[in-house]
Amino acid sequence: MKKTCLIVGAGAGIGGNCAKVFSKKGYHSFLTRRTDQKGLDNLINSIRESGGSSEGKLLNIAADNVVEELIEHIESKIGNIEVVVYNLGSQIGNKKLTDLSNKVFELGWKVATFGLFRLAKSLFPHMVKRSKGTLIVTSSTAAVRGNRGQHSHAASMAGRRMLCQTLSDEYSNRGIHIVHALIDGAVDAPDTLGKMLGKENYDKLRTEKGLDKDGLILPEKIAECYYYLSQQHRSTWTNEIDLRSFSDQPWWNTPGDQYNF
Repeated sequence: MKKTCLIVGAGAGIGGNCAKVFSKKGYHSFLTRRTDQKGLDNLINSIRESGGSSEGKLLNIAADNVVEELIEHIESKIGNIEVVVYNLGSQIGNKKLTDLSNKVFELGWKVATFGLFRLAKSLFPHMVKRSKGTLIVTSSTAAVRGNRGQHSHAASMAGRRMLCQTLSDEYSNRGIHIVHALIDGAVDAPDTLGKMLGKENYDKLRTEKGLDKDGLILPEKIAECYYYLSQQHRSTWTNEIDLRSFSDQPWWNTPGDQYNF
């Protein structure tokens, strides 16, 4: 049986880099993503070629029973799930309230909040028996600040943040470390930011702000941070963290702050 790190949302950005980092540290990385079997296979093969252990499958977390069946399969057939990185977003783009369908709004909640609830409900009994486990939840600025057009995204992310707090309050003293990781800025990831902006605008942003300027958050550095969080001693657990580039204003400051120091 293998000590396992489950990555829910293993794309080319944060999730894929987490898979690589945890595999290098001796974990068996089990990867899931909603679409793109070829991309998933390429990621798994690259980990194996580097000497790591990995496998995975496509998973629509909004579907009935898939989360519960996945947890039982890994725990019974592969190994103990010691770390989970819940990296699924609910960003659907800006939509006016009158243009947002009930179905799309509900989907954001199912992916961002209800899926996390189902995962915790299925997995935590196993972790409690071992008195050990880590759940790291990737979040966004929308969890703490709602902007126009972000009705589904902000509501689901804020719900996710509160769910992390309730889970932590109930399970931290039973050995389960829950981290709400607020990504407060743009992540240099081709399969999220790149798709959202389009290639031309993405390349322009990288030239102006990213690359050696370090103005975009690097997913490989987030992955290194996540690994560190997973190894923290329980006397100094981090339960919420805000990650941003050194050149970005934090979410609690408005653009154009007039204070100069």
